[in-house]
Amino acid sequence: MWETYLVLVGLLFVLTILPKIPNSHWIFRFPDFGKIQITYFTVITFALGFFVEKSAYFWYLQGLLIVMFVYHGFTLIKYTRLYKVKKHQQTGNSSKKHHFISANVYQFNKDYSKFINLITKHQPDVFLTMESNGAWEKALQVLEKDYPFQHKVTLENTYGMHFYSKLKIVDAITHYFVADDIPSIEAHLKTEDGFDFVFFGVHPPPPSPTEEETSKERDGDLLSVAKRVKDFTKPVIVVGDFNNVAWSKSSILFRKTSHLIDPRVGHAFVSTFHAKSRLLRFPIDLMFHSEDIFIKDLKTLENFGSDHLPVYCEFFIDHQNDDQEERVEQADSEEIEEAEEIIEEGKEENGERDAVVTED
Repeated sequence: MWETYLVLVGLLFVLTILPKIPNSHWIFRFPDFGKIQITYFTVITFALGFFVEKSAYFWYLQGLLIVMFVYHGFTLIKYTRLYKVKKHQQTGNSSKKHHFISANVYQFNKDYSKFINLITKHQPDVFLTMESNGAWEKALQVLEKDYPFQHKVTLENTYGMHFYSKLKIVDAITHYFVADDIPSIEAHLKTEDGFDFVFFGVHPPPPSPTEEETSKERDGDLLSVAKRVKDFTKPVIVVGDFNNVAWSKSSILFRKTSHLIDPRVGHAFVSTFHAKSRLLRFPIDLMFHSEDIFIKDLKTLENFGSDHLPVYCEFFIDHQNDDQEERVEQADSEEIEEAEEIIEEGKEENGERDAVVTED
Protein backbone atom coordinates (compact mmCIF):
# COMPACT_ATOMS: atom_id res chain seq x y z
CA MET A 1 0.00 0.00 0.00
CA TRP A 2 2.87 2.39 0.82
CA GLU A 3 4.38 1.79 -2.63
CA THR A 4 1.04 2.59 -4.32
CA TYR A 5 0.70 5.77 -2.30
CA LEU A 6 4.28 6.78 -3.17
CA VAL A 7 3.72 6.16 -6.90
CA LEU A 8 0.50 8.20 -6.88
CA VAL A 9 2.17 11.15 -5.14
CA GLY A 10 5.07 11.02 -7.59
CA LEU A 11 2.76 10.81 -10.62
CA LEU A 12 0.56 13.69 -9.44
CA PHE A 13 3.65 15.81 -8.79
CA VAL A 14 5.02 15.12 -12.30
CA LEU A 15 1.65 15.91 -13.91
CA THR A 16 1.54 19.17 -11.94
CA ILE A 17 5.06 20.23 -12.93
CA LEU A 18 5.07 19.24 -16.63
CA PRO A 19 2.80 22.10 -17.90
CA LYS A 20 5.13 24.63 -16.25
CA ILE A 21 7.95 23.56 -18.57
CA PRO A 22 8.03 25.80 -21.69
CA ASN A 23 8.03 23.01 -24.26
CA SER A 24 5.40 22.58 -26.99
CA HIS A 25 5.59 18.76 -27.13
CA TRP A 26 2.27 17.11 -26.27
CA ILE A 27 3.80 15.38 -23.23
CA PHE A 28 4.21 18.79 -21.57
CA ARG A 29 0.92 20.26 -22.79
CA PHE A 30 -1.47 17.37 -22.22
CA PRO A 31 -1.50 17.42 -18.36
CA ASP A 32 -3.18 20.85 -18.51
CA PHE A 33 -6.27 19.12 -19.93
CA GLY A 34 -6.58 16.95 -16.83
CA LYS A 35 -6.23 19.61 -14.15
CA ILE A 36 -9.72 18.86 -12.79
CA GLN A 37 -9.03 15.12 -12.61
CA ILE A 38 -5.56 15.70 -11.13
CA THR A 39 -7.14 17.78 -8.36
CA TYR A 40 -9.68 15.05 -7.56
CA PHE A 41 -6.98 12.38 -7.44
CA THR A 42 -4.84 14.61 -5.22
CA VAL A 43 -7.64 14.66 -2.65
CA ILE A 44 -8.17 10.89 -2.95
CA THR A 45 -4.45 10.21 -2.55
CA PHE A 46 -4.29 12.51 0.48
CA ALA A 47 -7.12 10.53 2.10
CA LEU A 48 -5.46 7.24 1.13
CA GLY A 49 -2.33 8.35 2.95
CA PHE A 50 -4.00 7.92 6.33
CA PHE A 51 -4.57 4.22 5.61
CA VAL A 52 -0.97 3.32 4.73
CA GLU A 53 1.86 2.38 7.02
CA LYS A 54 3.57 5.61 8.06
CA SER A 55 7.19 6.35 7.24
CA ALA A 56 9.56 9.18 8.14
CA TYR A 57 8.54 11.02 4.96
CA PHE A 58 4.78 10.65 5.38
CA TRP A 59 3.94 14.17 6.53
CA TYR A 60 6.25 15.70 3.94
CA LEU A 61 4.32 13.85 1.22
CA GLN A 62 0.97 14.80 2.72
CA GLY A 63 2.16 18.40 2.85
CA LEU A 64 3.16 18.20 -0.82
CA LEU A 65 -0.33 16.96 -1.69
CA ILE A 66 -1.87 19.89 0.18
CA VAL A 67 0.36 22.33 -1.72
CA MET A 68 -0.64 20.73 -5.04
CA PHE A 69 -4.33 20.87 -4.11
CA VAL A 70 -4.08 24.57 -3.24
CA TYR A 71 -2.14 25.25 -6.45
CA HIS A 72 -4.74 23.57 -8.68
CA GLY A 73 -7.67 24.79 -6.62
CA PHE A 74 -6.56 28.41 -6.88
CA THR A 75 -6.95 28.15 -10.66
CA LEU A 76 -10.03 25.97 -10.83
CA ILE A 77 -12.15 27.88 -8.31
CA LYS A 78 -12.32 30.74 -10.81
CA TYR A 79 -14.39 28.45 -13.05
CA THR A 80 -17.07 27.81 -10.44
CA ARG A 81 -19.91 29.82 -8.96
CA LEU A 82 -17.83 30.27 -5.81
CA TYR A 83 -15.88 32.90 -7.75
CA LYS A 84 -18.27 35.83 -7.86
CA VAL A 85 -18.72 37.91 -11.00
CA LYS A 86 -21.35 40.56 -11.60
CA LYS A 87 -24.57 39.49 -13.29
CA HIS A 88 -25.98 41.71 -16.01
CA GLN A 89 -29.58 42.42 -16.95
CA GLN A 90 -30.99 43.42 -20.30
CA THR A 91 -32.10 47.02 -20.67
CA GLY A 92 -33.88 49.07 -23.29
CA ASN A 93 -30.53 49.62 -24.99
CA SER A 94 -29.83 45.90 -25.36
CA SER A 95 -30.48 43.65 -28.29
CA LYS A 96 -32.93 40.85 -27.82
CA LYS A 97 -31.53 37.52 -26.64
CA HIS A 98 -29.83 35.33 -29.23
CA HIS A 99 -28.71 31.73 -29.11
CA PHE A 100 -26.06 29.63 -30.78
CA ILE A 101 -24.91 26.04 -30.74
CA SER A 102 -21.32 24.99 -31.42
CA ALA A 103 -20.74 21.29 -32.01
CA ASN A 104 -17.90 19.04 -33.03
CA VAL A 105 -20.09 16.46 -34.76
CA TYR A 106 -17.30 13.84 -35.19
CA GLN A 107 -16.80 13.19 -38.89
CA PHE A 108 -17.53 9.47 -38.61
CA ASN A 109 -20.75 9.87 -36.63
CA LYS A 110 -23.52 8.74 -38.98
CA ASP A 111 -26.43 9.51 -36.67
CA TYR A 112 -27.27 12.73 -38.51
CA SER A 113 -30.91 12.72 -37.39
CA LYS A 114 -29.97 13.09 -33.72
CA PHE A 115 -28.10 16.30 -34.43
CA ILE A 116 -30.85 17.59 -36.72
CA ASN A 117 -33.40 16.89 -33.95
CA LEU A 118 -31.17 18.75 -31.47
CA ILE A 119 -31.13 21.85 -33.70
CA THR A 120 -34.89 21.58 -34.31
CA LYS A 121 -35.53 21.27 -30.56
CA HIS A 122 -33.37 24.21 -29.40
CA GLN A 123 -33.83 26.48 -32.43
CA PRO A 124 -30.57 28.46 -32.19
CA ASP A 125 -30.23 31.61 -34.27
CA VAL A 126 -26.93 30.28 -35.58
CA PHE A 127 -25.00 27.03 -35.28
CA LEU A 128 -21.49 25.91 -36.10
CA THR A 129 -20.41 22.37 -36.91
CA MET A 130 -16.84 21.09 -36.85
CA GLU A 131 -15.51 17.87 -38.41
CA SER A 132 -18.39 18.17 -40.89
CA ASN A 133 -17.59 16.68 -44.29
CA GLY A 134 -19.55 16.15 -47.51
CA ALA A 135 -21.83 13.55 -45.95
CA TRP A 136 -22.68 15.89 -43.08
CA GLU A 137 -23.28 18.78 -45.47
CA LYS A 138 -25.73 16.68 -47.45
CA ALA A 139 -27.53 15.54 -44.29
CA LEU A 140 -27.88 19.11 -43.01
CA GLN A 141 -29.57 20.32 -46.19
CA VAL A 142 -32.94 19.67 -44.53
CA LEU A 143 -32.21 22.61 -42.19
CA GLU A 144 -31.36 25.11 -44.90
CA LYS A 145 -34.96 26.29 -45.25
CA ASP A 146 -34.85 27.48 -41.62
CA TYR A 147 -31.23 28.64 -41.90
CA PRO A 148 -31.08 30.46 -45.26
CA PHE A 149 -27.61 31.94 -44.64
CA GLN A 150 -24.68 29.54 -44.73
CA HIS A 151 -20.92 29.43 -45.03
CA LYS A 152 -19.46 26.01 -45.79
CA VAL A 153 -15.91 24.70 -45.68
CA THR A 154 -16.29 21.06 -46.69
CA LEU A 155 -13.20 18.94 -45.97
CA GLU A 156 -12.64 15.24 -45.44
CA ASN A 157 -9.67 15.62 -43.07
CA THR A 158 -11.76 16.05 -39.86
CA TYR A 159 -11.33 19.86 -40.06
CA GLY A 160 -14.35 20.74 -42.17
CA MET A 161 -16.63 23.49 -40.79
CA HIS A 162 -20.16 24.58 -41.60
CA PHE A 163 -21.93 27.68 -40.35
CA TYR A 164 -25.72 28.11 -40.57
CA SER A 165 -27.63 31.24 -39.62
CA LYS A 166 -31.14 32.66 -39.42
CA LEU A 167 -29.47 36.06 -39.05
CA LYS A 168 -28.25 37.82 -42.15
CA ILE A 169 -24.62 37.11 -43.04
CA VAL A 170 -23.28 40.43 -44.29
CA ASP A 171 -19.86 38.97 -45.07
CA ALA A 172 -18.07 35.68 -44.46
CA ILE A 173 -14.41 34.76 -44.82
CA THR A 174 -12.55 31.49 -44.55
CA HIS A 175 -9.11 31.92 -43.00
CA TYR A 176 -6.18 29.50 -43.18
CA PHE A 177 -3.87 31.15 -40.69
CA VAL A 178 -1.13 28.56 -40.21
CA ALA A 179 -1.93 25.72 -42.63
CA ASP A 180 -3.91 25.34 -45.85
CA ASP A 181 -6.00 22.50 -44.41
CA ILE A 182 -6.98 24.09 -41.07
CA PRO A 183 -9.79 26.63 -41.62
CA SER A 184 -11.41 29.21 -39.39
CA ILE A 185 -14.69 30.96 -40.25
CA GLU A 186 -15.25 34.68 -39.76
CA ALA A 187 -18.90 35.67 -40.23
CA HIS A 188 -20.21 39.24 -39.94
CA LEU A 189 -23.85 39.13 -38.88
CA LYS A 190 -26.70 41.60 -38.50
CA THR A 191 -29.59 40.92 -36.11
CA GLU A 192 -33.20 41.74 -36.89
CA ASP A 193 -33.10 44.57 -34.35
CA GLY A 194 -30.12 46.19 -36.07
CA PHE A 195 -27.10 44.98 -34.05
CA ASP A 196 -23.92 43.92 -35.84
CA PHE A 197 -21.49 41.35 -34.47
CA VAL A 198 -18.77 38.97 -35.64
CA PHE A 199 -18.92 35.21 -35.10
CA PHE A 200 -15.56 33.44 -35.34
CA GLY A 201 -15.48 29.63 -35.51
CA VAL A 202 -12.19 27.84 -34.82
CA HIS A 203 -10.91 24.26 -34.70
CA PRO A 204 -7.11 23.98 -34.50
CA PRO A 205 -5.34 20.59 -34.28
CA PRO A 206 -4.60 19.15 -30.82
CA PRO A 207 -1.19 18.20 -29.45
CA SER A 208 -1.51 14.47 -28.87
CA PRO A 209 0.29 11.17 -29.56
CA THR A 210 -2.21 10.40 -32.36
CA GLU A 211 -2.35 13.81 -34.07
CA GLU A 212 0.15 16.68 -33.83
CA GLU A 213 3.34 16.08 -31.85
CA THR A 214 3.44 19.69 -30.63
CA SER A 215 1.02 22.50 -29.85
CA LYS A 216 2.72 24.88 -32.31
CA GLU A 217 -0.02 24.82 -34.99
CA ARG A 218 -2.80 24.98 -32.42
CA ASP A 219 -1.32 27.93 -30.57
CA GLY A 220 -0.27 29.71 -33.76
CA ASP A 221 -3.76 29.37 -35.21
CA LEU A 222 -5.51 30.60 -32.05
CA LEU A 223 -3.18 33.56 -31.59
CA SER A 224 -3.68 34.48 -35.25
CA VAL A 225 -7.40 34.68 -34.50
CA ALA A 226 -6.65 36.79 -31.42
CA LYS A 227 -4.54 39.16 -33.49
CA ARG A 228 -7.30 39.39 -36.09
CA VAL A 229 -10.15 40.21 -33.70
CA LYS A 230 -8.46 42.54 -31.21
CA ASP A 231 -9.01 45.66 -33.33
CA PHE A 232 -12.59 44.88 -34.39
CA THR A 233 -15.01 47.65 -33.47
CA LYS A 234 -17.98 45.28 -33.67
CA PRO A 235 -18.86 42.88 -30.84
CA VAL A 236 -17.03 39.58 -31.25
CA ILE A 237 -17.67 35.96 -30.30
CA VAL A 238 -14.94 33.35 -30.82
CA VAL A 239 -16.10 29.78 -30.32
CA GLY A 240 -15.23 26.24 -31.30
CA ASP A 241 -13.21 23.17 -30.45
CA PHE A 242 -10.05 24.92 -29.24
CA ASN A 243 -8.38 21.62 -28.32
CA ASN A 244 -7.19 23.61 -25.33
CA VAL A 245 -8.34 24.47 -21.82
CA ALA A 246 -9.10 27.96 -20.56
CA TRP A 247 -6.38 27.95 -17.87
CA SER A 248 -3.47 26.95 -20.12
CA LYS A 249 -0.73 29.50 -20.78
CA SER A 250 -1.66 29.73 -24.47
CA SER A 251 -5.36 30.29 -23.68
CA ILE A 252 -4.48 33.06 -21.24
CA LEU A 253 -2.23 34.61 -23.90
CA PHE A 254 -5.10 34.29 -26.40
CA ARG A 255 -7.45 36.07 -24.02
CA LYS A 256 -5.01 38.90 -23.33
CA THR A 257 -4.01 39.32 -26.97
CA SER A 258 -7.60 39.32 -28.23
CA HIS A 259 -8.94 41.57 -25.42
CA LEU A 260 -11.79 39.10 -24.99
CA ILE A 261 -13.55 37.73 -21.90
CA ASP A 262 -13.83 34.10 -20.77
CA PRO A 263 -17.49 33.52 -19.78
CA ARG A 264 -16.62 30.35 -17.84
CA VAL A 265 -15.07 32.48 -15.08
CA GLY A 266 -17.54 32.59 -12.21
CA HIS A 267 -19.84 30.17 -14.02
CA ALA A 268 -18.76 26.57 -14.72
CA PHE A 269 -16.19 24.37 -16.46
CA VAL A 270 -18.65 23.39 -19.25
CA SER A 271 -16.74 20.18 -20.00
CA THR A 272 -17.39 18.66 -23.42
CA PHE A 273 -14.91 15.88 -24.31
CA HIS A 274 -15.15 12.91 -24.07
CA ALA A 275 -18.95 12.82 -24.27
CA LYS A 276 -19.13 9.20 -23.15
CA SER A 277 -16.99 9.57 -20.02
CA ARG A 278 -17.89 11.81 -17.09
CA LEU A 279 -14.67 10.99 -15.27
CA LEU A 280 -12.37 11.82 -18.20
CA ARG A 281 -14.23 14.81 -19.62
CA PHE A 282 -12.29 17.96 -20.43
CA PRO A 283 -13.53 21.52 -21.15
CA ILE A 284 -11.88 21.97 -24.56
CA ASP A 285 -14.77 23.50 -26.55
CA LEU A 286 -14.26 27.10 -25.51
CA MET A 287 -15.82 30.50 -26.06
CA PHE A 288 -14.57 34.05 -25.64
CA HIS A 289 -16.41 37.32 -26.23
CA SER A 290 -15.94 41.08 -26.29
CA GLU A 291 -17.09 43.34 -23.47
CA ASP A 292 -20.35 44.36 -25.17
CA ILE A 293 -21.53 40.73 -25.40
CA PHE A 294 -23.35 39.64 -22.24
CA ILE A 295 -23.84 35.95 -21.50
CA LYS A 296 -27.17 34.80 -20.06
CA ASP A 297 -26.52 31.05 -20.24
CA LEU A 298 -23.66 28.77 -21.23
CA LYS A 299 -23.99 25.01 -20.96
CA THR A 300 -23.62 21.67 -22.70
CA LEU A 301 -26.56 19.94 -24.34
CA GLU A 302 -27.43 16.29 -24.72
CA ASN A 303 -25.13 13.84 -26.49
CA PHE A 304 -26.08 13.24 -30.14
CA GLY A 305 -23.57 10.48 -30.90
CA SER A 306 -20.40 12.56 -31.21
CA ASP A 307 -17.35 12.33 -28.96
CA HIS A 308 -18.02 15.98 -28.00
CA LEU A 309 -21.05 17.42 -26.24
CA PRO A 310 -22.50 20.47 -28.02
CA VAL A 311 -22.16 23.91 -26.42
CA TYR A 312 -25.25 26.11 -26.12
CA CYS A 313 -25.02 29.84 -25.41
CA GLU A 314 -27.64 32.55 -24.88
CA PHE A 315 -26.44 36.15 -25.05
CA PHE A 316 -27.39 39.72 -25.79
CA ILE A 317 -25.50 42.78 -27.05
CA ASP A 318 -25.38 46.11 -25.22
CA HIS A 319 -23.14 48.95 -26.42
CA GLN A 320 -24.18 51.23 -23.55
CA ASN A 321 -23.15 48.96 -20.69
CA ASP A 322 -19.44 49.20 -19.80
CA ASP A 323 -19.60 47.05 -16.64
CA GLN A 324 -17.44 44.34 -18.21
CA GLU A 325 -14.52 46.61 -19.05
CA GLU A 326 -12.72 45.57 -15.86
CA ARG A 327 -12.77 41.92 -17.02
CA VAL A 328 -10.75 42.71 -20.14
CA GLU A 329 -7.03 42.02 -19.76
CA GLN A 330 -4.50 43.24 -22.29
CA ALA A 331 -1.17 41.71 -23.22
CA ASP A 332 1.94 43.70 -22.40
CA SER A 333 4.73 44.26 -24.95
CA GLU A 334 6.57 41.10 -23.94
CA GLU A 335 3.44 38.99 -24.31
CA ILE A 336 2.65 40.56 -27.70
CA GLU A 337 6.16 39.67 -28.88
CA GLU A 338 5.71 36.13 -27.57
CA ALA A 339 2.40 35.81 -29.44
CA GLU A 340 4.06 36.91 -32.70
CA GLU A 341 6.79 34.30 -32.23
CA ILE A 342 4.21 31.58 -31.59
CA ILE A 343 2.29 32.56 -34.74
CA GLU A 344 5.46 32.28 -36.84
CA GLU A 345 6.33 28.93 -35.27
CA GLY A 346 2.83 27.70 -36.11
CA LYS A 347 3.22 28.70 -39.74
CA GLU A 348 6.60 26.98 -39.96
CA GLU A 349 5.35 23.76 -38.42
CA ASN A 350 4.59 21.14 -41.04
CA GLY A 351 1.68 19.14 -39.70
CA GLU A 352 1.37 15.81 -41.50
CA ARG A 353 -2.33 15.35 -42.18
CA ASP A 354 -4.06 13.32 -44.87
CA ALA A 355 -6.46 15.17 -47.18
CA VAL A 356 -8.97 12.37 -46.64
CA VAL A 357 -9.19 10.72 -43.22
CA THR A 358 -11.01 7.42 -42.83
CA GLU A 359 -12.15 5.73 -39.64
CA ASP A 360 -9.78 3.02 -38.49
